[in-house]
Amino acid sequence: MSEEIIDDYKLVKHMATGQSSQVWEVVEIGSSRHLAMKLLLPEKLGDVENYNFLVHEAEVGLKIAHPNVIRIFKLNRRKTNPYFVMEFFPAGSIRLRLQRKDTQFFEEKTKDILKQTATGMAFMNAQGYIHRDLKPDNILANASGEVKIIDFALAYQKPSFFASLFGGKQKPQGTRSYMSPEQIRCEILDERADVYSFGCLAFELVTGRTPFRGATANDILAKHLKEKAVSPKLTNPRVSKPFGDLVLRMLAKKREDRPRDFHEVLMALKTMVLMETEVQEKKS
Repeated sequence: MSEEIIDDYKLVKHMATGQSSQVWEVVEIGSSRHLAMKLLLPEKLGDVENYNFLVHEAEVGLKIAHPNVIRIFKLNRRKTNPYFVMEFFPAGSIRLRLQRKDTQFFEEKTKDILKQTATGMAFMNAQGYIHRDLKPDNILANASGEVKIIDFALAYQKPSFFASLFGGKQKPQGTRSYMSPEQIRCEILDERADVYSFGCLAFELVTGRTPFRGATANDILAKHLKEKAVSPKLTNPRVSKPFGDLVLRMLAKKREDRPRDFHEVLMALKTMVLMETEVQEKKS
């Protein structure tokens, strides 16, 4: 397949494969520009649900232009072989770095990763979209710590005031270890649902584990709904108290008790250190 040409693009290198799609590095014929292409797996062609997810992801991405959000340039809706073309960003996900236990990277880059992710999410939310699936798998980071948020397949457009009053319940969508209580309850969502997922992400980056774990999917969902979160400082004593407190605020069960949006999260992050060693270094 590496020699295949699709329209104006030559597929040159396989980058990733998911449950229903694959991503390839491609070269645009005529310009020699390196880009990335996401297309359905051969066995998923003709599947209406997967087609709709792919098209929806591209439609959302085409409307969002921000340095910390992967840029989507073109969508081909052809049902026989749909695809979209996006910027080429040769970097692994945060999930891969967590699996490799890349401790030096996280020692040096965690604060920057969180700040960039919060900045990108603030912009995405301001455009009227809730990501609904913010997690380490959907954040790319290169060796220098540059961040790109990816995967808008579950992105949800905030309803208008009247639609929120009269609209029906939403279907629960997301990844169970990062879902806000209101997502699980199928309620109308706002940016504070993403703030909750970001709190789960922040907890994981400084502890290596998610805040709620269980033997089954239902166990995890029940803990999101009922079990009070504990500070990441209990798992990693080096976590600073201000950062631990911020994570707990983001993980509040009631959305009213969380930071109101990513601008508030970002302002808090900018004024604190994450790890106690940073404090000691500044004092010395």
